[in-house]
Amino acid sequence: MAEPEPQLLLAVGLIEKDTNGDALWVWCYPSVTAELRSLLLRKCCLTDENELLHTFVFGQYKRSWFYITTVEVQDSPALKKVTHFSIVLMAKDFNPEKYAAFTRILCRIYLKHGSPVKMMESYIAVLTKGICQSEENGSFLSKDFDARKAYLAGSIKDIVSQFGMETVILYTALMLKKRIVVYHPRIEAIQEFTRTLPALVWHRQDWSILHSYVHLNEEEVEALKACTGYIAGFTDSEVNSRPDLYDVYVNLADSEITVSPLVKEAMTMGKLHKEIGQLIVQSAEDPEKSDSQVIKEISLKTKEVLATLASLTEASDGNEKPTLNSEALKQKRFPPATENFLFHLAAAEQMLKI
Repeated sequence: MAEPEPQLLLAVGLIEKDTNGDALWVWCYPSVTAELRSLLLRKCCLTDENELLHTFVFGQYKRSWFYITTVEVQDSPALKKVTHFSIVLMAKDFNPEKYAAFTRILCRIYLKHGSPVKMMESYIAVLTKGICQSEENGSFLSKDFDARKAYLAGSIKDIVSQFGMETVILYTALMLKKRIVVYHPRIEAIQEFTRTLPALVWHRQDWSILHSYVHLNEEEVEALKACTGYIAGFTDSEVNSRPDLYDVYVNLADSEITVSPLVKEAMTMGKLHKEIGQLIVQSAEDPEKSDSQVIKEISLKTKEVLATLASLTEASDGNEKPTLNSEALKQKRFPPATENFLFHLAAAEQMLKI
């Protein structure tokens, strides 16, 4: 059973930048740990030297999502000493559109009243009823934002138009639950790209692998390393010289994909990959097809691959997953790259006897 809607919100917070140029935590409800406060200060862009304003950013840290909307204060009598502020929401679910809409309403309330009290009223209304309504600041209804819509919001077609046949490298890495690091100097480009990647393995519908905004900070790197497979976005080019963090490195700015020598064997491409790559490219290049149709076609091909794998398994004791029968795999005499891929896929799906 799905978790009741109101239980998804975890916390709301407010960060302000004053006329002296200092960015500080001003308020949060309920409490937020010191570790999380320093993380969110790093993410909100008000502590940056370069003065670039990122109106909305999102990411994940230790299985909680953060969503931050930042605005410049202009002509607000209630906030005379504040130049900018960020509204932070922490939640259990991935849904950027939902929380962007809600933080925008909270921003309007704060600009008008200059006090967290009114914001807290709206937060509690959404927490308890899933809705907040006001004529002047707009209405928000949680139920309007379906998780599936959030999963389909990115564009697979854009990814394929940038990377063409190389998209199959990303597909293979995701299927094998490898670690993908994406670099681009612009956070907006990273977020758009990384949020779309899990759709390449639609059968899992697992966006918990997404860490769309990571800094090369010790705590963040350690938290990332604790995950098995992931997609992690960085705006710091230094990440290129951190091979301990990735199996596949995507330089989004230069449209380059690099496979780490450590996973070259598992990621060997063959006839099957070429077939999948061609299917992805042909489907994505069809102007008649929507992004969700492209995702569906890739997913159908994935199901074929998984069905082939399932036919080579044997029931194991008790209620455990069936395991791969290595002899049955060898007898099929698949091309070496296909056999290799199926073996590593079985490992990723925890279907190998240990």
